[in-house]
Amino acid sequence: MNRLSCSLFFLLIVFFPVLAQASAINSLKIFIQETRTVRAIFSQTLLDKNSRAMQESSGTMLFERPGKFRWTYDKPYEQLIVGDGTQVWFYDRDLDQVTVRQLDLAIGSSPAALLAGSSTIEANFELVEIGQRDQMEWLEAIPKNKESSFELIQLGFSLEGALKIMALRDSFGQTTLLTFSSLEKNPDLPADLFTFSPPDGVDLISD
Repeated sequence: MNRLSCSLFFLLIVFFPVLAQASAINSLKIFIQETRTVRAIFSQTLLDKNSRAMQESSGTMLFERPGKFRWTYDKPYEQLIVGDGTQVWFYDRDLDQVTVRQLDLAIGSSPAALLAGSSTIEANFELVEIGQRDQMEWLEAIPKNKESSFELIQLGFSLEGALKIMALRDSFGQTTLLTFSSLEKNPDLPADLFTFSPPDGVDLISD
């Protein structure tokens, strides 16, 4: 899986046994209803179909609903993904290359639609409770668009309703595991974080 394909899983971002007082689906809906902006640190592991680690990376995630996000990879290579509300920009510093796509085509029924999209989650996903595991509440979000590049998303929330883990399984059986830490809800984020101008001299690719 190339860098761009892997990154698309998180537009990637920006971010959940059923208890009587709470459920993972309720936690997701409350998270989306009450959260306008988010800042978090993430670690990312790409697993093969046998759950063996193939690649690890880390960075920071910011988003402002609806449709704006900034996903920065610091390790092992530098890459920036910016959604400005209209377009999505993928900047690979190592390759000195920028790819730009229309926002609706780039995210569609994607993880970004869960975190940074509109509040109409169930228009794009079938939500299924899968119970409690590892002291977290879990749900599956299954894309209704059968042309999606992944089969399902699993989201893990703490018992207090905090988003902790996001796992995405693609059609090749690979899973991208995201673990969030230091997550801040509704921080003040400068508007220029969600704008992007390609540096001089880079290769620009439009899809």
